[in-house]
Amino acid sequence: MTDLIASLRDEARTAPESGIVEVVTFGRDRADLIPLWVGEGDLPTPEFITRAASASLVRGETFYTHQRGIPVLRQALADYHLAQFGKDWGAERYFVTGSGMQAIQIAVRLVAGTGDEVIYPAPAWPNLPAALQIAGAQAIPVPLTFSDDGWTLDAERLIAAITPRTRAIYLNSPSNPTGWTADLATLEAILGEARRSGLWIIADEVYSRFVRGGLTRAPSFIDIAEPDDRILYVNTFSKNWAMTGWRVGWLSAPPEIAQIVENLIQYSTSGVAEFMQHAAHAALTEGEGFLAEQTARADRGLEIVATALDESGRARFTRPDGAFYLFFGIEGEDDSRALAKRIVSETGVGLAPGRAFGGEGEGFLRLCFARSERDLSMAATRLRDWIAR
Repeated sequence: MTDLIASLRDEARTAPESGIVEVVTFGRDRADLIPLWVGEGDLPTPEFITRAASASLVRGETFYTHQRGIPVLRQALADYHLAQFGKDWGAERYFVTGSGMQAIQIAVRLVAGTGDEVIYPAPAWPNLPAALQIAGAQAIPVPLTFSDDGWTLDAERLIAAITPRTRAIYLNSPSNPTGWTADLATLEAILGEARRSGLWIIADEVYSRFVRGGLTRAPSFIDIAEPDDRILYVNTFSKNWAMTGWRVGWLSAPPEIAQIVENLIQYSTSGVAEFMQHAAHAALTEGEGFLAEQTARADRGLEIVATALDESGRARFTRPDGAFYLFFGIEGEDDSRALAKRIVSETGVGLAPGRAFGGEGEGFLRLCFARSERDLSMAATRLRDWIAR
């Protein structure tokens, strides 16, 4: 270790490298690559959203702006939640952030620090435990169970993981990478315990609109919570409206802590560019049709890859209830990192190793099916033939 590296904070120096990026770097130069390893679709941002950003730039809206978010966007967020949940909690609880990831970082900074613990179901998106580690806190995984019935969470097991150091429960539902989706009974059990124990909940609802079974959204704590419950909701424009590269998200929090949230925005980014916020406003107010197309497209994509993996005879998985990932294993294969490299090297299909989502994900691979039917059909055929050989 060099003197430069040794002189850094331990929390920064030991922040883990991305296991997904490792495989991407290994296989990205294949000419016939079909990249299904990252969490985004292949559709560009639709024109009605980019048009709103362009119009804002033409108006010269390139200066510092409201750190909490421009009023028109915060009101649109309140209106969006009213339409989705039938609850009017007001615009004052919504804060525009520089991505869903920044919303998570702010949520973490609000409730956890050195020596604190946050419990969460695993396997899980690796950025959450990494954000906690960088803040000096510890992420405590509670394993989901995989069976023929799919991925399940034992709420009693989650509650049993609470210790005197626990400050919050993080719940990503629908889940990345498994697609596990909490039902209302599970949410009620977790919220009840959080109220009894005085814990915060960080509710990551990024994939809430990508659900199956005829639903238009996943169950949410909003369905059962009061406005002043200790819940921080994090979300993003990235997934629903094909805006991954824009880096715009939002945080919903009790208005009583609004100034504290704004302070944390001030000392990180000082707010999101105004033209990007007008793009986000267009997404909320004009984007339901596009979102419906996105979710229907993802459902078709799931059927394509699930059918092919079924035909391989060696893949083990269940169709996910939510999100747009298929988390699957292959009989006889336990090292997901090596397996992902072999698959991209020998088939040109890029998948994320399950180990990147924690030890609980080892032995699985994550496939993003928010892609064109053409790409998914080719990838599914390659995978089926490779697995069945």
